Amino acid sequence: MREHDLFDRYESAFDDTADTMRRKGKRTTSRLDDAEPTRRGRMTEEEKLRVARVREDQLSSADTPEDGDRWSTWGDADQGPKPHPSWLITELAAVDRELGIVKTGKEADVFLLERAIGDRACLLAAKRYRSNDHRMFHRDAGYLEGRRMKKSREMRAIANRTSFGRNLIAEQWTVAEFAALSRLWQIGAPVPYPVQRSGTELLLEFIGDAEGNAAPRLAQTRPDEDELLDLWRQLVATLTTLAEAGMTHGDLSAYNLMVHEGRLVVIDLPQVVDLVANPRGVEFLDRDVRNICGWFAARGLPPEIGDPSALVATLLDVAGMA
Repeated sequence: MREHDLFDRYESAFDDTADTMRRKGKRTTSRLDDAEPTRRGRMTEEEKLRVARVREDQLSSADTPEDGDRWSTWGDADQGPKPHPSWLITELAAVDRELGIVKTGKEADVFLLERAIGDRACLLAAKRYRSNDHRMFHRDAGYLEGRRMKKSREMRAIANRTSFGRNLIAEQWTVAEFAALSRLWQIGAPVPYPVQRSGTELLLEFIGDAEGNAAPRLAQTRPDEDELLDLWRQLVATLTTLAEAGMTHGDLSAYNLMVHEGRLVVIDLPQVVDLVANPRGVEFLDRDVRNICGWFAARGLPPEIGDPSALVATLLDVAGMA
């Protein structure tokens, strides 16, 4: 059970108690103020300790496998688009085992996970968004603008950046990236297959070799002239696919493109921008193109090939916005 689920139950009980006492004509200030000093989405220290004890009890009594860290969470998660890839293990009796950390970031950490059953196994990248005690999401204001939660308490918690609110923001980012990857996968964009989403954890196709070595970022590569031109052509094809769907990456750089066996793969996509619906859509597209064109130009791509203005014009035409 997640912390905010427990909090919802706690505050619901609080509201019921207050309503009952008011109907009986009794004062509710002193006792209720002790239980919940402010109504900003925060639990009292006593309630936090109770939640921690519940978690410990659940962990100690959990049926954990001997040869792994947990049973497969496939059955309890939001699952990726069908048809599922043949390499993916979907049996509920499978076991998940963590093999180490792949990458740390400002907003999320990525771990290497093996999911296995019998003599079959697959490697997954477990992207876990940070929340409570970590730095804020530097783009959350733009992402959350115009969105409303079902409960006003949740809106207040997000606005006040309480620990409860930051947990909600982290989960929203996870949901957004899972949705973006699912859509892009279905239209044929070169992105990791989104395996599943559960809470603030996103499981993705691991882009790397069978030994668990992640593919390099584009920024880490040193392509020769022919390789550079091939990667450029792949990039243009990818950006065209997104533009045809009315989208741009929103934060494109050589650090969120991977090169695996000569194939360019786009990653880090929670902030995908709708070119039409977002009033700054064209601005984001222009920034994406100029950022990545700058990298290719610095590696020797001829300016007449990697002209950012010409590419932006082409993509806007493809998107029907010229």
